[in-house]
Amino acid sequence: MDAGTVIVAEEKQQSGSNKPEDRPEGLPNKPRDGGQRDAGQTPEPAAKGKEAKAAPERKRSRNLSEDKRFKLFSGTANPELAKKIAQHIGVTLGEAKLQRFADGEVYFQLLENVRGVDVFVVQPTCYPVDQHLVELFIMIDALKRASASRITVVVPYYGYARQDRKDRPRVAISAKLIADLLTTAGANRALFVDLHAAQIQGFFDIPVDHLFASPVLVSYFRELNLPNLTVVSPDAGGVERARFFAQKMGAPLAIVDKRRTDINVAEVMNVIGDVEGQTCLIIDDIIDTAGTLVKTVDALYAAGAGNVYACASHAVLSGPAIDRIAGSRLEQVIVTDTIPLREAAQKLPKIKVLTISGLLGAAIESIHMETSVSSLFN
Repeated sequence: MDAGTVIVAEEKQQSGSNKPEDRPEGLPNKPRDGGQRDAGQTPEPAAKGKEAKAAPERKRSRNLSEDKRFKLFSGTANPELAKKIAQHIGVTLGEAKLQRFADGEVYFQLLENVRGVDVFVVQPTCYPVDQHLVELFIMIDALKRASASRITVVVPYYGYARQDRKDRPRVAISAKLIADLLTTAGANRALFVDLHAAQIQGFFDIPVDHLFASPVLVSYFRELNLPNLTVVSPDAGGVERARFFAQKMGAPLAIVDKRRTDINVAEVMNVIGDVEGQTCLIIDDIIDTAGTLVKTVDALYAAGAGNVYACASHAVLSGPAIDRIAGSRLEQVIVTDTIPLREAAQKLPKIKVLTISGLLGAAIESIHMETSVSSLFN
């Protein structure tokens, strides 16, 4: 292997945690599925009492550092987010080695035992999308062949999500293809943040948990306390997302009628709703080339808006996006860290990043402890 080695892990704690006697008290030493008794066998009262006590204690725990049946791994797409998630739930990242051959092929090796373990893999499929997808497939395959009990892919940004239907003749439904490939690779469960279309969940034959970044964004704008706020959806497809945000903020809703003429090319038609003198907040899931965003901003100012802000879950920011945002009349653009920002974007004062590591960490805990994920949004 001619290329250098990338270690996608943190140093392991030297606690001798693999010894059976180090298991937390109150947790029975049994398989994850609880095992099965022979037919007609009557459990002893003492054993039954211990088992009845163990389940609620496990669910109340907020520290997974001593749970030998839980591990968190990261690919190379967004290791900083994975480290923040690990810090939030009190664990260290699992040790693994990722190398590339001279021709770019991926080599991945787990450096610790995962047999019978509930494993979570953090890997957004951001730029370069195909490279990070192949990394994820190979990581899943390695975990499956190492006899992991369950593999949950944590994909904060789901690439190819915009190709979710046949809107033109002879085109692929790539969002479905990626779903099939993740399942074929060996994923048992998936966790996503703000899918471009909610129906993508139906493309999977495995359980899917769909998180929304709105709690993080709503908290920020509540603290910002913008006067005369109106929430704006930049297109008809994002109305449900914007309506939810508007309800949480107690603000009216406006919609921009948009007609897309080609890939990454949009023509803004008109504004539906009264925005004159209002502080407008544009809500979207993805900012890619920012062409739609700046045209929406121009349309809002033409309709008499006072100030315009924007927020999105995924800051793809490809091509001329950063220059367009810098030259626009936007006051501020708020994004989350599902995707690592390019260096030029980090230097732009208009762009502010909020972390969703706490939200993802809480969801991962809930999945592992088998408690409600939807309760995070109540």
